[in-house]
Amino acid sequence: MNLTDIGMIGLGVMGSNLARNMVSKGFSATCYDWDESLRTGFAEKYTDGLVHADSLQEFVESIERPRKIMMMIKAGSPVDSVLGELLPLLEVGDVVIDGGNSQWEDTERRIALCEEKSLLYVGCGVSGGEEGALNGPALMPGGSDGAWKLIKPAFEAIAARTPEGAICVDWIGPGGSGHFVKMVHNGIEYGDMQMICETYKVMRDGLGMSNIAISEVFGRWNKGKLNSYLIEITRDILAYEDADGICPVDYILDAARQKGTGKWTLMAALDAGEPLPLIGEAVFARCLSALKSDREEAAKWLAGPKPAIEGEQEDFVSEVKEALYGSKIISYAQGFQLIQQVSKDRDWNLDLARLAQLWRGGCIIRSTLLRTIKEAFLREPRLSNLLLDPLVSESVSEAQVHWRNAVACMTRAGIASPAMSSALSYYDGFRTARGSANLLQAQRDYFGAHTYERTDRPRGEFFHTQWTQR
Repeated sequence: MNLTDIGMIGLGVMGSNLARNMVSKGFSATCYDWDESLRTGFAEKYTDGLVHADSLQEFVESIERPRKIMMMIKAGSPVDSVLGELLPLLEVGDVVIDGGNSQWEDTERRIALCEEKSLLYVGCGVSGGEEGALNGPALMPGGSDGAWKLIKPAFEAIAARTPEGAICVDWIGPGGSGHFVKMVHNGIEYGDMQMICETYKVMRDGLGMSNIAISEVFGRWNKGKLNSYLIEITRDILAYEDADGICPVDYILDAARQKGTGKWTLMAALDAGEPLPLIGEAVFARCLSALKSDREEAAKWLAGPKPAIEGEQEDFVSEVKEALYGSKIISYAQGFQLIQQVSKDRDWNLDLARLAQLWRGGCIIRSTLLRTIKEAFLREPRLSNLLLDPLVSESVSEAQVHWRNAVACMTRAGIASPAMSSALSYYDGFRTARGSANLLQAQRDYFGAHTYERTDRPRGEFFHTQWTQR
C-alpha cells in the first residue's frame, strides 16, 4: 500500500477544498469524515491523488510517518472529541493540525496535551473561504517547535501568493499564536464589513442611489487606495441580478449572524487592557441587527430626521470614501496594537511586518493598505500603534477633515454609523495629550479611595484626597 503525504479530517467545504488543493500541488492525501454521506459523496466525485478511508484506524494507517494530519472541523468540543479518538492511534513525532477557528487558549491546552504524548500540535488560522481553500488561502500556523519543518512543503505549496509572488504563509510563533492572529484577523474583518455596510446604507438611503450606481462607486474605489477583496465582492454583490432582474441583496433579511471570533477578539482586548472600540461596535451592530422585530416596532414610534443627505452627490460620495479609508486605518491600528501587546505579554515575539505580508493574498481582509502597514512595521518593528508611523499618520490626517463631515452629515440625517463614528472618536482620543480621565480618577478616589497619580510627580507615586473634609 502506498502511503499518502497528509491526512484530512473533515470533508465540509473547507476540508474538501484544501484536500483538492493539496492534490493539485502534487501531494497525495487521505480523507475521512464521520458523516458517511459527506465521505461517500466526496469519494464519488474526486479520486485522483486521494485515498478515502472508511474508518479512523484505516485513515491513520494510510499516512506516511511522521504523520501530518489536518482537522477542518467545528471549533470547541468537536475538536476535543476527535482528539480523544485520534491521539491513541498516533506515534511519537506525528503532527496534528487544527485548521478551524479554535479559541487560541483551547489551542494552548491541546498543545500541552499532545506534547505530553511526544506529539506535535499546530493551531493554524486559515483564511480565504471556499475559493481560497481551493485556489490558495492565507495560512497562519503556530504551535509546537519542530512542526513547521514537517508541514512547510505542503503549506507553502497550497498557500496564496501576493501580487508580487510572495507566499502567504509563514510560521507565526509558539503556543496559540497562530489561532490568536487569525482571531484578530476576523475581528478586523468584522470592522471592515460593518464600515462598508454603513457606506452602502448612506448611499442607498441618504443619497437615494441605486444598487448599480453604488456598485459603480465601489468599482472605482477598488482601483485606488481602498482596493481590497471586500470592496471587490461588494461591487459584485450590488451589480448582481437574478433571472427576474432583481438584486438578491434587496430581499436578504437585515439580521446578521456571527460565529464568535469577533466576540473573542473583544474579550482578548479587555483582558490585555487594549482599546478596540471599532471592532466592538461592529460586533454590537450585528447584535442590534438581530433584534429585527424590536427594530420594526421601534420604527413606528421613535422620532428622527429624514434620512436624506443634502448637497452634491459626488462631493458627498468623495467624503464618504475618505471616511471609509480613515476608519479602515483605525481598524487595522487597533487590531495590530492588540497583537503587539499580547505578543509582548506572552513572549511570542511576533513579526508584524511578516504578518501583514501574508495577509496581502488569499485572506478575506487582503487589501492594498496592508502593503503600507507592512512597510510601517519594517521601518519600526516595535511600533506600538500604526498611527505613530509618519506616513500612516499623514494619510489619516488628510482623511479626517472629510471623514468628520461625512459622519456629521450621517448623524444629522439619522443614519447610524457606529463603526466609522467610533473610529473617529478613537482617533480624536488617541491624539489628545490631556484627556478627561483626571476627573474619572478623582471620582474613583472620592467613592473608593482608589488613589491617583499626579502630573507634577513621577509616575508610580500614588496619592489620596479626603474629598469630604471640605
